[in-house]
Amino acid sequence: MRFASDNGSGAAPEVMAALIRANDGYERSYGADAAMGRVTTLVRDLFQAPEAAVHLVATGTAANALAIATHCPPWGAAFCHTHAHVAEDECNAPEFYSGAKLVLVPGDHGKITQETLAASLATTGEGGVHGVQRGMLTLTNVTEAGTVYTPAEIKALTALAKAYDLPCHLDGARFANSLVATGVTPAEMTWQAGIDVLSLGGTKNGCLGVEAVVLFDPAKAWEFELRRKRGGHLFSKHRYLSAQMEAYLTDGLWLRLAAQANAMGQRLASGLATKPGTSQAHPVQANMQFPLWPEGTHDRLERAGAVYYRLPAPPGREVARLVTSWSTTEADVDAFLAAV
Repeated sequence: MRFASDNGSGAAPEVMAALIRANDGYERSYGADAAMGRVTTLVRDLFQAPEAAVHLVATGTAANALAIATHCPPWGAAFCHTHAHVAEDECNAPEFYSGAKLVLVPGDHGKITQETLAASLATTGEGGVHGVQRGMLTLTNVTEAGTVYTPAEIKALTALAKAYDLPCHLDGARFANSLVATGVTPAEMTWQAGIDVLSLGGTKNGCLGVEAVVLFDPAKAWEFELRRKRGGHLFSKHRYLSAQMEAYLTDGLWLRLAAQANAMGQRLASGLATKPGTSQAHPVQANMQFPLWPEGTHDRLERAGAVYYRLPAPPGREVARLVTSWSTTEADVDAFLAAV
């Protein structure tokens, strides 16, 4: 009954097997390994983007921070949701790497709206040389509230940004989960919806530790490579990153893993909906949810062995964050529901 984070699950057997194979013999370093070439081909084919540049790093924070730094000048504002991961969970890494300022944009259930973004864009960059300038837009899908943007919603937001000639980034730490939730293609969720650069997550969905930064505008590739090296995120034994990402994207493994996580999230949400006094803070659309339940439930669940995050709650209620992963089973979910 471990629902603290999909980071807490192990790596998928297919990924571990790929790492063992990659460990045999010698290979070129710093991204010149043969597997990296295959990864680039896989990403380009999956995203229908034959010119895309693909670079690997080991953490989501590095992927987001370097992507933002490559697209936002130090005098610019990176517009993001008030509770975006880049704003609340990356220890100012985007600001550190870019020198830019994060401008927080509100919206219910973790999603920026056209109205809130339009207001933020209109009131930023009006102070001439004395004020922060408009820099870029960064969205998160799946959001930190567990909700999912559709391609139409993303396209509407990127259109507002592009009216000011701003590039657009998508934090896709749970990108596969968002695809499964919506049933759309990678292209529809990204460059066809106005996204210029994607942080493509693997770590939360069955990899040991790898994220891809996909630049749909290859003109930015060399700058990204320089920033990755200067920032200390260019692996010498790069083949171990490549091996993970190649296995992850081969034969639909990434989508099968995400489908299991999402299905267990829906099973959990459906079961909780039958429990008296239990509700959800946000719509449950992928593999993360925020149930509210009566006081005393936390203690009872933890005594039964459940592991998850407690969150601040209104009087008389308790709030939890529950995240299912690729390795969550029906037995895990059913045991938790029985404990509730």
